[in-house]
Amino acid sequence: MNIRIFSALLIGWTLSITVLTACASATGTASTPTPLAPPISTLISPGTSSPLTPPVSSNICADPQVTALIDSLKTSVLTSDGALLSSLVSPANGMDVRYFHNGTVINYNQQHAKFLYETTFEADWGMDPASGAPKTGSFHDVIVPKLVENFNQPHTLHCNELKHGGASYPLVFPYDKGFYSIYFPGTEANGNLDWHTWLVGIEHVDGKPFVYALVQFFWEP
Repeated sequence: MNIRIFSALLIGWTLSITVLTACASATGTASTPTPLAPPISTLISPGTSSPLTPPVSSNICADPQVTALIDSLKTSVLTSDGALLSSLVSPANGMDVRYFHNGTVINYNQQHAKFLYETTFEADWGMDPASGAPKTGSFHDVIVPKLVENFNQPHTLHCNELKHGGASYPLVFPYDKGFYSIYFPGTEANGNLDWHTWLVGIEHVDGKPFVYALVQFFWEP
């Protein structure tokens, strides 16, 4: 073989080996896994309001009609007045109701609301966080007793503040419109773990406030 051809082939083999070695080295470096950060605890301590409350652009806090609306909601619940409840439900979006903060959302329009204190239709409200069993029952049997509990015990109202007594899950109002907290702080005998909050979503339709959502929050194990 001509010595010049042999030298050229030798140089080519050397370059090929160098390139392959470099690629293997680069591939090995890139495949090194990046360590993951440790999980962050979701325990939220009692406070004035949830730090995760979304920003709200609403004038409901300055409208005296809104507090009158909440008083009417209380009257409707305590007297099982379906006609009154119907007049409070948003004609634009109806009223979303959640028994659990992450449970099933059931929407009622004004016509539905007239009969919510009478109907025995059983809805599926989601899985109970304590037992893991499904929570089923009518609006009157499931939702109303918890609303009555809040309204009949010492409670406070907080505009656009998700008032709570501490939770093991992130507290987030699932809408970007205005709301009021109806907050019962619980009892010392139970370490205040029996606190309850109902959030009432309120929107204006043609200048008049209506209820567009009811969402319950409470201590979950």
